[in-house]
Amino acid sequence: MNKIITDVLVIGGGMAAGWAAISAAKTGARVVIADKGFMGTSGVTAPAGPNHWWVPPEPDLRRSAVERRLESAFGLADPVWMERIIDITWQSIPEIAPWYPFSGDGKGGTFRSGLRGPEYLRALRQYAVQLGVTILDQHPVLELLARQDGSIGGVAGYDRLNDRPWSARTGAVVMATGGCAFRSGLLGSHNNTGDGYLMGVEAGAELSGMEFCVSYSISPAWLSTRTLPYTGARYFDAEGQLLSIPGWDKPRDYLCKLADAFRAGPVYADLHEAPVGLPAVIREIQPATVAAFERRGLDMFKDRFEVKLFGEGTIRGIGGLRIIDDVCATSVPGLFAAGDAATREHIAGATSGGGAQNAAWALSSGVLSGRGAAHEAKKYRKIPDQNEKLKPLGSAGLRPSGTVRTVDRKAAIQVTQKEILDLDRALWRSESKLNSSASLLDATWSEMRTSLRGEGLEAVSARETAAMVATARWCNASALARKESRGMHVREDYSQQNPEYQSRIITGGLDRLTPYLEKTRSTEVIS
Repeated sequence: MNKIITDVLVIGGGMAAGWAAISAAKTGARVVIADKGFMGTSGVTAPAGPNHWWVPPEPDLRRSAVERRLESAFGLADPVWMERIIDITWQSIPEIAPWYPFSGDGKGGTFRSGLRGPEYLRALRQYAVQLGVTILDQHPVLELLARQDGSIGGVAGYDRLNDRPWSARTGAVVMATGGCAFRSGLLGSHNNTGDGYLMGVEAGAELSGMEFCVSYSISPAWLSTRTLPYTGARYFDAEGQLLSIPGWDKPRDYLCKLADAFRAGPVYADLHEAPVGLPAVIREIQPATVAAFERRGLDMFKDRFEVKLFGEGTIRGIGGLRIIDDVCATSVPGLFAAGDAATREHIAGATSGGGAQNAAWALSSGVLSGRGAAHEAKKYRKIPDQNEKLKPLGSAGLRPSGTVRTVDRKAAIQVTQKEILDLDRALWRSESKLNSSASLLDATWSEMRTSLRGEGLEAVSARETAAMVATARWCNASALARKESRGMHVREDYSQQNPEYQSRIITGGLDRLTPYLEKTRSTEVIS
């Protein structure tokens, strides 16, 4: 087994992981990144063109930006966090100038808010390497390891390329594993299976905002792409009749009307009325989008084509590991969270932050968690105990509670997709639908816990499956506990916003889920 000793270990390989590693390394800490794939190509940023929440440091501009965002946050966001995120983003992006070729803004200046995903991640990798960060590509982490006092002191995983286990002893861990799209086919999300949520909860961490996972993106029916071209889309049914679909400025109406249309049959998009300048630049800013059409011999701006909605789960949704302070620490000592692995309620409230705010959150929570983890690691560097035995915390997929037997993992994933991503269940939630989903998800989880164990490289797949099922249960349980409609969470049986629920729903637990309203801490056990 390959054993590593470091101060800070960052799990993940996307934007948040890169910034966390850079931030920690700038303090002088020894830093290792362990990515399930290849850092630079992992996650949803790599094929994207992330725009950032980019507000100059004039007080009136900053105040106005925060106030506008608060108006659409449904009472759950925090203006102090917003100001912090805007400022860190403004200060950090210029740092990558030695490795990233910024474009001009057309006015003689530099355009910094929007970055090309592949080059952005390559720049973060190069920046991290220059600071001395060790990058372990194709090194999925399977579980956290705890010290005797319960704090996180290491990780264990599997080295795909050398086909062997590996482990690390570390002062602190940053969880930057991304969100969970439940293998919906969303572009860049195949590795986003909720691993960080499962590992965090196994260690005793809590989750927040998991009910806000109702987010979808429109794409060609055969392949998920980026959505910018659809700002001017018109939609037609199979008979060529124009459908009445609202614009993106009314996101719920837009999704509900599309869901109605899909229920009746295939839906086709027409992009003739896309923004005038878009065809000339789409190849430069979203090359993956163009390729999807060219392989089919289609001109995306002239030919009509079939579309579908791809579930985005907690990637464009809000939920994630609960953070308890301003350096993104979780409630477990030594464990920090960043990006989509952490709840984004602080800046987004009950609605998706959208691309700009989500990117700013990934960057800034990475910076904060890296600093926090480096500071935490210092205490263990002063009192090193390399002989202390670390306790492995992994459960489902690694250490079943019953007799090991074959588990149909494909069927388990299909259950999670149906119960969480199905448009009728997600857009029109109710007590009866949520309870029905809970029953099916609980049975699937029970099978995971009792019987599933992966050996060698198979352990990675087993853990991914278990993490998706677990994440689906936390999303569903939180939706049951929030007995109102707020933001992207809409209940048919509680159609109004209720002031008593203007607080976060915290959940956790593995077999027995314990969602509660943060304000009152009145625990409501769901199962």
